[in-house]
Amino acid sequence: MADLGGLGDKAKDFANSDKGEKATDSGIDKAEDAASNASGGKFDEKIEGAGDAADRKVGD
Repeated sequence: MADLGGLGDKAKDFANSDKGEKATDSGIDKAEDAASNASGGKFDEKIEGAGDAADRKVGD
């Protein structure tokens, strides 16, 4: 497997920047909305919790 060098570090640095934080928050919000729509809102509390957990993992 090819070594990706600092690609992971660059992605992490971007996610922790102001611009990256906005981008990751937007992506998580869109994923939450899609999941909510797909489930008819039945699992919104769990979906929001999963979104919050994802945000803690990828953001500052």
